[in-house]
Amino acid sequence: MRRVLLPHVVADEPAPAGGVIRDFGGRSMGTRWSVRLVAAPEDACAQLQQGLQQQLDAVVAEMSHWESDSDLGRFNRAEAGSWRRLPPAFFDVLAFALDVARASGGAYDPCAGALVNLWGFGPHGRFDQPDFAPPSASEISAALASLASRPVLLEREGRRALQPGGVQLDLSAVAKGYSVDRLAFFLKAQGYAHCLVEVGGELRGAGVKPDGQPWWVALEQVADGADHAAPQPEELVLALHGLSVATSGDYRRYFELDGRRYSHTIDPRSGMPIANDLASVTVVHPQCMAADAWSTALTVLGCEHGLRLAEQQGLAVRLVARRRDGGFTEHMSTHLRSMLDE
Repeated sequence: MRRVLLPHVVADEPAPAGGVIRDFGGRSMGTRWSVRLVAAPEDACAQLQQGLQQQLDAVVAEMSHWESDSDLGRFNRAEAGSWRRLPPAFFDVLAFALDVARASGGAYDPCAGALVNLWGFGPHGRFDQPDFAPPSASEISAALASLASRPVLLEREGRRALQPGGVQLDLSAVAKGYSVDRLAFFLKAQGYAHCLVEVGGELRGAGVKPDGQPWWVALEQVADGADHAAPQPEELVLALHGLSVATSGDYRRYFELDGRRYSHTIDPRSGMPIANDLASVTVVHPQCMAADAWSTALTVLGCEHGLRLAEQQGLAVRLVARRRDGGFTEHMSTHLRSMLDE
C-alpha cells in the first residue's frame, strides 16, 4: 500500500503554458547531481548546464574537506589562535551547522572532522585501504579532549571564525543539502520556478510539472543486503512542492571488521561510530541544508531521543528502527504525520 504525504502550503503559480521538461546533470562532491525543470517550449536553456556546475564548483572551492586548497582546507591548517575571514556562504553554512550542534546537544558537530578521519571516513587513511586500523582508545580520547577544549568561535559582523588550534571542520553532513538549496536559488534567479533538484540523494522541489502534478518522490527505504528480505514499512511518497527531503542511514557507508559493522556516522560525544537501533532517518523541511543536518543529528541520537528532539524542534521526521526479529518499526513525528493524506 502506498501512503501519500502532502505539503501544508501549496502555491498556485502554474507552470509555463506548453512547458516542457529539460534535464541537466553531472558530478560533484564525489556523487552525481541532477536537475529537472519546466521551461517554455522555445527556451533552449542555454548556458544552464555550465551555470549549475559552476554553483557546485563554488561550494567545493569553499567547503570541501577533500580539497586541500579549499577555504575549509586552509582554515583546518590555520595557526592556532588565528581569526580567518570566511566567504559569506561558507560562514553561513558553518553558523547553521553550529546552531544544530548546540540544539542537538553535540550529537552533530561540524568540528568533529578529526574523529571522522580517525575512523577512516575522511580524505586520508581510508577504511578501505589495506593498512587501515581502527583508532585506539587513547587516540579517541585525545580527539575528544581536543574537541571539548577548543571551540570554534564566530564573529558574525566580520564573518570571521577562530581556529583554536587543530580543529578539523567537516561539513559533509550539511554542504550537500546546502548545494541543493543553492541550485534551486540559482534556477529561480534565472526565471525557472518549477524544478526538481537532487545532489547525491538529497532533493528539493518547487512548483509543478507541465501537467500540473507536483514532483512526486518516494522516501528512501533501507537498502543494504542484510536487511533486503526483511519486511519494510509501507511506501511513502511525498509531493515535493516547496519542500526538501534528506535521509541518513547506517547502510549507506560502513566497514565490517571481526564481524562488527562500523557506520560512517560518528557520535561526536563518544568518538565512536553509532550503534543504536536506527536504520534510517528522513527529514522533510523547506531547506535542504536543514533536512541534511538534522537527519544526521537525529540518527546519532537514536529513536527515542531523536523523536523527542524532533517534536521539540517541530521537525517533520520519519525514523525507521530495526527490531530484534529482523524487521523494522516506523516512527513519525507529529509534524510529518499531519502531512499524511488520510
